Amino acid sequence: MKYKSQKVAYWFFALCMLLFSLQIVYGFIMGFARIGMDGLHDWIPFNTARAVHTNLLVVWLLTGFMGAAYYIIPEEAQRELVSVKWAYIQLISLAVVGVLAITGYHFNIWEGRKFLEIPRELDYLVVANVLLFLGIILATLFKGKRQTTTAMVLTMGLVFAALLYLPGMIWFDSQVTDSFFRWWVVHLWVEGVWELIMGGILAFLLIKLTGVDREVIEKWLYVIVGLTFLSGVLGTGHHYYYIGVNKIWLIVGGVFSALEPLAFLAMALFAVYMYRKGEKNHPNKIALFWTIGAAIVSFIGAGLLGFAHTLPQTNLYTHGTLVTAMHGHYAFWGAYAMIVLAIISYVMPNITGRKRHDNTNGHLAFWLSNIGMLGMVVAMGVAGVVQVYLERRLGMDFMVAQEEVKIHFVVMLINATLFASGISLYIYEFIKYGRPTDEALEEALDEEQVLVK
Repeated sequence: MKYKSQKVAYWFFALCMLLFSLQIVYGFIMGFARIGMDGLHDWIPFNTARAVHTNLLVVWLLTGFMGAAYYIIPEEAQRELVSVKWAYIQLISLAVVGVLAITGYHFNIWEGRKFLEIPRELDYLVVANVLLFLGIILATLFKGKRQTTTAMVLTMGLVFAALLYLPGMIWFDSQVTDSFFRWWVVHLWVEGVWELIMGGILAFLLIKLTGVDREVIEKWLYVIVGLTFLSGVLGTGHHYYYIGVNKIWLIVGGVFSALEPLAFLAMALFAVYMYRKGEKNHPNKIALFWTIGAAIVSFIGAGLLGFAHTLPQTNLYTHGTLVTAMHGHYAFWGAYAMIVLAIISYVMPNITGRKRHDNTNGHLAFWLSNIGMLGMVVAMGVAGVVQVYLERRLGMDFMVAQEEVKIHFVVMLINATLFASGISLYIYEFIKYGRPTDEALEEALDEEQVLVK
């Protein structure tokens, strides 16, 4: 930690861990409901649990991105945040909006649009919160001593994410028109501008962990940005196949969906190449594991599995089935969850001064969570293929087909327990690190003076 204001990141990461824990709890509620153990139905019906589960995912990832930005931008700009006080106000307001939204879902206070269930009144609070966040980040960046490509790509991703939230706030009387613009938010976030955020964080981590020259790493960022915009924007078309739009989207969506894996392939090759090229033997192996893992798993989950079911000929059968859930889980885990866990693993030793980064719990957390997630994805994938065959080929009723695939959810729950054990160890290690200290700042300054001499 080179700047005192970087300690703000800790509190965003702490909120991040809390929200992640709650997301897992609601995931278990849904998992048990799928095998008939739905004792909480009167209080938390399945549709409520699903809305909470998916919305918590979005909020904890955004909280993690914000925490990452509050750590990375001061270091890249070489100055303190312009206002620590306003950063804490932004954190508190973010938590308040999250609590209000999640509480409201339990009382059927929502809009009913997948991933955008948040009531319209809270949308305006979200906009105010994000504007405050961007104001702090942009002012810090442009008042700093330098504006690096890494910082600019990260900031560009955050700014575009804010702008693309706005189409979801427009009211339409037509379901088709509403769905059309809803995907501007959902798809262009996760398969567009969030990739820029991931790329910025990935570049920062590789610079710090591998010792490869900044210029070399940042040249790769331009390739990733180009591929992201080339494929991601028009790749939105694979959500338009069956919602009443012109058939041209079958062609556009199919072609550009086929190109979408290229951006994630570039990230995977980028991370592995930089790791092999790096001469720096960084002691924080856990952060390196999460960083390289994020690049590789995102290519498999978001790239290959996405490609496997978004071509029109395949999507005709897989649309709206558990095959989509398989892709969604592994894509979000690899592309975004793992990169957030990577930056937290890197930051915690630096802001606390406690070198707990190479212990058994940390390694177990990585392997248990990844093996558990892979098992969950395989279980959902098998269930999805069976569901497609029974429903779309044999014409079996939806609920009858769900009974037939119930056994696969037992397997999924076993793997989910493994996953939750890994994340529990990760959170335990996070807590054991304790709070940020000024001694960590002094340590970093001492190390920098030694390097200068």
